[in-house]
Amino acid sequence: MIRKKEGFEGQRAVILPRKIVAEGCAGDAVIGGAYVTDIGYYPKARYHFRQRLHGIDQHILIYCREGKGQAQIGKKKYTLGPDSFVIIPAGSAHSYAADESDSWTIYWTHFKGPLAKEITDAMIRRYGGHVGGITFQQKRIALFEDMYASLERGYGSDNLCYANMCLWHFLSSFLYDDQFSLSEKNRRKDAVELSISYMQEQLAQALTLSGLAQAVNLSTSHYSYIFRKRTGFSPMEYFNHLKIQKACQYLIFTDMRVKEIAYKLGMTDPYYFSRMFNKLMGVSPNHYRAKRGS
Repeated sequence: MIRKKEGFEGQRAVILPRKIVAEGCAGDAVIGGAYVTDIGYYPKARYHFRQRLHGIDQHILIYCREGKGQAQIGKKKYTLGPDSFVIIPAGSAHSYAADESDSWTIYWTHFKGPLAKEITDAMIRRYGGHVGGITFQQKRIALFEDMYASLERGYGSDNLCYANMCLWHFLSSFLYDDQFSLSEKNRRKDAVELSISYMQEQLAQALTLSGLAQAVNLSTSHYSYIFRKRTGFSPMEYFNHLKIQKACQYLIFTDMRVKEIAYKLGMTDPYYFSRMFNKLMGVSPNHYRAKRGS
């Protein structure tokens, strides 16, 4: 069987000189708690295999972005797939390998420091073992690239400090995946807010469900699901509520006739508009106006 430690097309790696690690990282008051010693990226790493029977003095994080792989830590065996990771404590006997038929693409880093063990132990406790699954976030890759680019530019104090302060954020993205994903989740939730804003801007139009979904780049079924879950109403019900809300304002603050208001709200049939108004408000448009004026 072919086995390779490295030598993959497109691979990248920075191995910090041990003198730099000792003097520029371990001895620095800001970053000395946990710091990078090695960092790399192996795309489609066919035949990748490493085995360390006695472990090493660094902790290892391997993030599998694509493909599959296996890892063994002590006697525990794990399988990794897309958007999973393995955390290997310093001093632990271990091995890991790319899947033979679906080789993994991995981002990896070695790190150490007096607080590194605490971070590693926290990950193992959270996931109930050495392997966990996470939500894909492009900003996690961007953090890795920031660390890598900074270290690739040399070992000046600014480069080392920036890269290693990014390390904490990078590691926390695995330890606290839900929190790290909040902005993306909020962005998806904001599709509802964006949709409501769009509805308010289009009150004069006769919009369709598919048109509303398309406006926020969602499928009709998913859009309907998240909208109802968020508001308690279907999108079209909500849109009609906004139309009636606007109609109430026209009835109170203008002298427009009911027919004119219906047209203003994209409804060519004033009788349909009146029925919709009555269903929601409990009275006809004219009765509503008379009551509000009294």
